[in-house]
Amino acid sequence: MKVLVTGVNGQLGYDVVKELKRRKIAYIAAGRTEFDITDADATKKFIKENMPDAVIHCAAYTAVDRAEDEPEKVFAVNAEGTRNIALVCKEIDAKMIYISTDYVFDGSAERPYEADDKKVPLGVYGKSKAKGEEYVCTILEKFFIVRISWVFGINGNNFVKTMLRIGKEREEISVVNDQIGSPTYTADLAKLLCDMVVTDKYGVYHATNEGRVISWYDFACEIFRQAGYTTKVRPVTTEEYGLSAAQRPKNSRMSKENLIKNGFNLLPDWEDALRRYLKELNCER
Repeated sequence: MKVLVTGVNGQLGYDVVKELKRRKIAYIAAGRTEFDITDADATKKFIKENMPDAVIHCAAYTAVDRAEDEPEKVFAVNAEGTRNIALVCKEIDAKMIYISTDYVFDGSAERPYEADDKKVPLGVYGKSKAKGEEYVCTILEKFFIVRISWVFGINGNNFVKTMLRIGKEREEISVVNDQIGSPTYTADLAKLLCDMVVTDKYGVYHATNEGRVISWYDFACEIFRQAGYTTKVRPVTTEEYGLSAAQRPKNSRMSKENLIKNGFNLLPDWEDALRRYLKELNCER
């Protein structure tokens, strides 16, 4: 089997390549320098030259607030870029894994979201990812859509790295406590994606680390606790915090029912994932 991974310079793509390498699965690592996913001809040329059996599509525009100011660019990458890849996968009969997000939901539910719940995205980013999902579902039969949330990994910026940085600079910080969900460690997610790609258990999945449901405030507190910081964290509402251009879902809890039903391993507890991540960060420094 040969797998093409897009977005290899991002958090997830980096770890997926690492995991494929560990499993001795042949792969092609592609970033922007290899081909531009918004260019249909370049996408077709690159994929057909390499003829993968599967594409794990990690490349995405993920700057949620900035997305509000440049919707055309966001849709070009997250929706049309995804369509370009899906069309070539269809042509060469390759499987596709599309990485999506909790932002396809508005967060108004009082329970964890099921994979087949109605999508009601609030902002440009969520709408673009929902459109990408729509393209994948209509073009392909051999697809996996994997929705994730609160992502952190070694190769890129994320909430954990931000907290570690500002925790060193300030004695007290404010973090929202009315948005709840679960973090996703890319090293753990990469293992699941590599398990998936060798199967034909197609469909829509939710994948985040297990453990207690938390707010961003709870996550910040645990980051500082594990890192040994004495920084005080003040809980605030989204309204009190202000600052953000994009509206965010209040409830990002997602049901893992489809993972369980299809015999995939659930991701480890997020507190354990954070512990391993902090250890990895120290090794990287």
